[in-house]
Amino acid sequence: MKITAVELFIIKMPLKAPFITHLGTVQDREGIIVKITDQEGMTGYGEGVAFSTPWYTEETVKTSIHMLTDVLIPVLQTHPIDHPDEAAELFKSVRRNNMAKAGLETALWDLYAKQQALSLSKILGGTRQEVASGVVVAADSLTNALKQIESYLEDGYQRIKVKISPEQDYRFLAEIRKRYPLLPILADANSAYSLDDLDRLRALDELNLLMIEQPLGHDDIIEHARLQKQIKTPICLDESIVTFDDARKAVELGSCKVINIKVGRVGGLSEAKRIHDYCVEQEIPVWCGGMIEFGISRAHNIALASLQGFSIPGDISASSRFWEEDIILPEVSVENGVIQVPNSPGIGFAINEKRLKETTIATKVFPI
Repeated sequence: MKITAVELFIIKMPLKAPFITHLGTVQDREGIIVKITDQEGMTGYGEGVAFSTPWYTEETVKTSIHMLTDVLIPVLQTHPIDHPDEAAELFKSVRRNNMAKAGLETALWDLYAKQQALSLSKILGGTRQEVASGVVVAADSLTNALKQIESYLEDGYQRIKVKISPEQDYRFLAEIRKRYPLLPILADANSAYSLDDLDRLRALDELNLLMIEQPLGHDDIIEHARLQKQIKTPICLDESIVTFDDARKAVELGSCKVINIKVGRVGGLSEAKRIHDYCVEQEIPVWCGGMIEFGISRAHNIALASLQGFSIPGDISASSRFWEEDIILPEVSVENGVIQVPNSPGIGFAINEKRLKETTIATKVFPI
């Protein structure tokens, strides 16, 4: 691919409204933008989606910067590659740190698609011209949750995901279901429960939920299999699935009936596509998860969600869901519940250089 430079931009932007879960509240979002340039001056962009603190995974913005600077970029400096899959293979020598890997690997995918003069969707094998859009409701009260849902439905979102915990589950969801009897709803627990809460979780069966996402331990597969046998609501695994082998084992054990694929969580698009392809073979529905990301990661998610197996609306919302102004042009928009898949080369969005500059708090440049 004849890469000449890698640049890192550490950016920070306030959310339009706090994002609240039982694990914590996010008010400002830091992130890492990765820019790769080839000898022709063509550029590819990726995004590191780790948070400032390790509430979702063990990674943070600071640890990702360390891994990119001291480990992953040096790998590219010493190992020329012809295809992004080769980078994914090289990075397997480094344990975990998947979000750092994905930031670099997705930039390579964008650059590679542009070099081939094809959209990233086409390069990945996407078949959809549009992807269905869902949205997350993360509120501290039922009143605020209902206000959010009403607003999102007016915007055309096709599916609502509600953050739950033992302090805010059945009654909370039951009231939402009463208000919206036909609305596709999934509940996201972010590992808030244990098998001791079986009766609480079984009670959710009567609410006709699409699924309950990651009810048990963030790294568990075994207990989820036990739980799935005792509840009707499909279990969707999120945090537990960080590799292809995790997905394979979960399916073989019956730990879930749905899998949420997040590019950052699994280490990049190459691994995400492997998991998708396997789930299609096994007839396991998949959907694309979100990470309160900026527009670059959102663009990569759109390309991934254009693959045939993504039959459930994902967490790919409009740029305006979180940001007053995003770092891409045009911004991602949702119309009639769907997002159009770009046809232009690469991710199909330009960089809003002015906004990127306004939000950048540090930069680093590495020659290759």
